[in-house]
Amino acid sequence: MKTNSVEKGWITENQAREIAENFGTPVYAYSQKILEEQADKALNFPNAYGLTVRYAMKANPNNNIIRIFTNKGIRIDASSGYEVLRSIRAGIPPSKILLTSQEIPSDLEQLVGLGVNYNACSLNQLQEYGKLNPCTAVTVRINPGTGSGSTNRTNVGGPSSSFGIWHENFEDILSIAKKYSLEIKRMHTHIGSGSDPKVWQEVARKSLDYAKKLIDAKHDVKILNLGGGFKVARMDDEKGTDLQECGAPIKEAFADFYNTTGKKLRLEIEPGTFLVANAGVLLAKVTDVVSTSSYDFIKINSGMTEVTRPCLYGAQHPIAVIPKNPDEKRGTKKYIVAGHCCESGDILTPAPSNPEELMPREMTEAKIGDIVVIGGAGAYCSGMSTKNYNSFPEAAEVLICNDGKIKGIRERQSLDQIIINELKII
Repeated sequence: MKTNSVEKGWITENQAREIAENFGTPVYAYSQKILEEQADKALNFPNAYGLTVRYAMKANPNNNIIRIFTNKGIRIDASSGYEVLRSIRAGIPPSKILLTSQEIPSDLEQLVGLGVNYNACSLNQLQEYGKLNPCTAVTVRINPGTGSGSTNRTNVGGPSSSFGIWHENFEDILSIAKKYSLEIKRMHTHIGSGSDPKVWQEVARKSLDYAKKLIDAKHDVKILNLGGGFKVARMDDEKGTDLQECGAPIKEAFADFYNTTGKKLRLEIEPGTFLVANAGVLLAKVTDVVSTSSYDFIKINSGMTEVTRPCLYGAQHPIAVIPKNPDEKRGTKKYIVAGHCCESGDILTPAPSNPEELMPREMTEAKIGDIVVIGGAGAYCSGMSTKNYNSFPEAAEVLICNDGKIKGIRERQSLDQIIINELKII
C-alpha cells in the first residue's frame, strides 16, 4: 500500500512547512474551501418534500467549523447535553439543535425549555421525557434490527447495539406516548459510521414502514431522520458513498409513501465524517528513525493523542513524509509509523480493520525533522483522541481560509491547563 503524496492535493508542501514553523507540531489544519464544498454536496442530497441537514458535531466540535456549516444552513446533531451547550455558546439557536444521547442530561428540562429538540433513544428516556414534558412533541429513535459500519465498532444498529428503541418494542413506544400525551412528530434511525449504502437504503425503507405505523396510531409524523454514516474514502483504494446515487431511490420511496398515505415527509440526514474527514490533516514531525530485524520505524511527535482511530479499530489514514529541505531529493522506503506514547498500540499504520497487525507503508525516506502529513484527520481525530495521555498537551488547530490566510482556531494546551483541576490534599 503506497501513500506518498500530500492528502487529496488541497494542502501544499509549502503550506505544511509554514504551518509547522508558525504554529508548531502536532497541529491540525482544516480547509474552509473543502468544508464548504462538502456542505454543498450534503445540502444537495436527493429529497422529495424538503431536506434538513444536521452536522454530527461529535466528528469535530470546533466552534469555527460549526459556524461554517451553520452559515451554510446546516443544523446541529448533538450527542450529549454538553454538546448542546457548546453549540449554543457557538451561537447556534437552541431550536436548531437535536439532542440524541446515550444518557439523559441532568439539565434536560432546562434544555428543552430553551427550545432544544429531544430524541428519545430508549423506553426509559421516553418515559422520563414524558414525566418532565407531558403534552409536548418528541422524536423517537428506533433500532430497526439491522446495522452497518466500516467495522463492528462503528455499527450502531442491530441486536448487538444499545442505540435506539428495539423495533420489537414498538407498541411500548405508543403506550408511553399515550400515557404522557406526547406527539411523535419526528422519527429517527441511524445504523453506523461508514455504512453500506445498500443497507442504509434498506433501513430507510424499513423506517418508512415504522413511520406509517406511527401515522396509523394518529401521530402527526412530519419528519423522518435517517441519520448519517456515509462512507468517506480517506485512502486512494477506498470507495466513498456517492450521495446522489445513495439518495435517489429513497427520494422515490418518499414519493411512494405520499401516494400511499397522503403524507409528505421531510427528510433529515446527519453527516459528520462526510462533511469534515478529508477537509483536515494532522501535521507532525519525525523525531526518530529506528529499525529492528523485521521493520523500519518512523517515530513522530504525535500519535494516539491526536489520531486514535488506527489503534482503536485499524482505521486507515493516508500518510506522507515532507522533507524538511524542499530541495532535497530522496527515494522511498517501507515504514511503520509509531506514535509518541508509551503504548505498544500507538501505531498509525495497522492492517485495515486489524489494530493488532502491522502493515508497513511505502513513503519518502524519512529523516529526523521532516514533516509528516496524516490525512483524513478532519473527523473523529481532534474530537475523539486520547487527550493528555502521557501528559501530552492538546494539539493546536488552524484553518486555511478561503482567502489563503492561515489562522489559528485553537491554541495549544499548556501544562497548567492540563492540571488546573487537580486538588492537592497531600
